[in-house]
Amino acid sequence: MKERGKKKRGWLAKILVWIAAAIFVFYFVCISVILLMRFIDPPTTVVQIQRQIGALIAKRTYTVRYLYVPLDRISTDLKYAVVSAEDGRFFVHGGFDWEEMKKVVQTDIAKHSVGRGASTITQQLIKNLLLGTQRSYIRKGIEFTLVPVAEFFLTKNRILELYLNVIEWGPGIFGAEAASEHWYHVPATQLNRDQASRLAAIIPSPLRRTPAAETEYAEEIQARMKRMGW
Repeated sequence: MKERGKKKRGWLAKILVWIAAAIFVFYFVCISVILLMRFIDPPTTVVQIQRQIGALIAKRTYTVRYLYVPLDRISTDLKYAVVSAEDGRFFVHGGFDWEEMKKVVQTDIAKHSVGRGASTITQQLIKNLLLGTQRSYIRKGIEFTLVPVAEFFLTKNRILELYLNVIEWGPGIFGAEAASEHWYHVPATQLNRDQASRLAAIIPSPLRRTPAAETEYAEEIQARMKRMGW
């Protein structure tokens, strides 16, 4: 019996060591990728790979349109529309908008339900770049540990540039340039205020929404932009 107990403890110790090693390697890779993003534009993202694998399993055709462009080649109206829609305090918080989180929690308590999230642009960048779209407490926990790393190594403008270039804007459409060309047949530099706000309006559900159908939310985004002095 004692011998069996020792063997079990030995196996348990080995398993724990392997788990710790896997966690260390995972975080080493993630932090290395974030550091490299200071200098290198991502050739792909976990979400892109996830979508391609899903299409392969479903045996359907899936084409990725992904065009990375510098921040100065993206319409100022689109930058402001996205910040207004997704993360109004982006330029002043450190990766987490605690004030917005507090409001969301208070609303959820009042309604006795779990409603919308309060993910910042930095959180969404980490999700799209490294973690994928599956919802779980584990993914959210990892996201929370990597956001401070991104905020430390990357400037706000670089985070915004990466975000605008890697998020989905429709089935197989990644990045502001591809979205602008797909939906409006113009480069991202030529997007006007209405087009920009409509594109920002589809970000929460890019696989279901279309810019043409988002008139009401686009108007709300433009009102936010105006209130923020944009």
